[in-house]
Amino acid sequence: MNSFENFRLSKQLLNAIDELGFDTPTPIQTESFPVILSGKDMVGIAQTGTGKTLAYMLPILHDLKFSKQTNPRILVLVPTRELVIQVVDQFKSISTYLNVRVLGVYGGVNINTQKMAAAQGTDILVATPGRLYDLALSGSVQLKGISKLVIDEVDVMLDLGFRFQLKNIFELMPDRRQNIMFSATMTEEVDELIEDFFIAPAKISIAVSGTPLSNIDQQCYPVQNFNTKVNLLNHLVSNWQEFRKVLVFVSNKKRADRLFETMEAELGKQVGIIHSDKTQSHRIKAISLFDKGSNRILVTTDVMARGLDLDMITHVINFDTPDYPENYMHRIGRTGRATQLGKSILFYTEQEAEAKARIEALMLYTIPQMEFPEEVAVSTELIPEERPKMAEVRQSFSIDKSAGAAFHEKTEKNTKTNQGGKYRRELAKKYKKPISRGDKNYNKHFKKK
Repeated sequence: MNSFENFRLSKQLLNAIDELGFDTPTPIQTESFPVILSGKDMVGIAQTGTGKTLAYMLPILHDLKFSKQTNPRILVLVPTRELVIQVVDQFKSISTYLNVRVLGVYGGVNINTQKMAAAQGTDILVATPGRLYDLALSGSVQLKGISKLVIDEVDVMLDLGFRFQLKNIFELMPDRRQNIMFSATMTEEVDELIEDFFIAPAKISIAVSGTPLSNIDQQCYPVQNFNTKVNLLNHLVSNWQEFRKVLVFVSNKKRADRLFETMEAELGKQVGIIHSDKTQSHRIKAISLFDKGSNRILVTTDVMARGLDLDMITHVINFDTPDYPENYMHRIGRTGRATQLGKSILFYTEQEAEAKARIEALMLYTIPQMEFPEEVAVSTELIPEERPKMAEVRQSFSIDKSAGAAFHEKTEKNTKTNQGGKYRRELAKKYKKPISRGDKNYNKHFKKK
């Protein structure tokens, strides 16, 4: 039987795993453990929701010896602030019975507080690339003692433009270190990063992107427009017993705000919202309320589609169909975590039908289509983005000079150009060139002649 006891972990780690309720390791955890423990570089390609975080935590903590050194020995880089907080919490939970110091640093908060925390010393540093680079440049964090580097959700990190910071961070670390990378997709940029900085990495691929997770029940609804989508969403989530914890993905921040305001008027405090324009404190609070179940519905953009491990999400609703099919996979991966069953619902308009077809082509799977409920009102009111744009009429005007005295050529006075003051013109005639500090001697010499 496949169990965590086969990893021959310490009693402290096994006790923590047991308390967290983990029984059986996932395939990525089983295959990653011996590779990471061997010290080899590793690249793991695994679908969101397959247990990648624990896959690198267990071998790292199993191999980490007690030390009093101030500088970190393990560095974990993640793309977002929320993911830093989550990974730090998971490290602390799994190392409950170990003497391990874990610190998380990220942007959007006072850097001086993080400098003081780093000065106290840490074994494991979890960070976003931007804030880590700032701390390293200021000398508050030294990276010469790093023996293992983990880059989680590397494809998202590169999408967010962190390539420059990543390369500079690599230069601050020792060459002899173990590199561990996890990603849901393999792109050209990810390949280049591996080629430049990894040494003969072992590659582990589990449930590659595009493979629909077998424990997620997928459905789709054809919908007319934004307001009709709102009506359908309100109708579905009115079933409290079934839709207990719902993550709603919207294409952009403006539409997310509009949807939240509409739903809040109907459902009040049952609904929360999070996107990149919200303050750090708002984002943390919104995630906490949703995770605890205080908010039943969380409206968000793709900034939340990756990395965050929110428990027991019953439904993922794609209010808008994503343009990139990979994003659909990351979104639905928020439900059906590990061995749990989950449900995903896709709304699509006529304009979004092509994007839906690309998703189905990637998965080699046709999403079952549901009949639109008769009791849901189909709205004819369009939001500004949906209204047809009026063609701009450009009028050309020509001047008819024969029309009368109002039309005339410029007078001789008005055709004159500004040539500077009389004094400057006289100097130019006298000295042939303007007087300046650099040519006084020349001018004096020329005048004598």
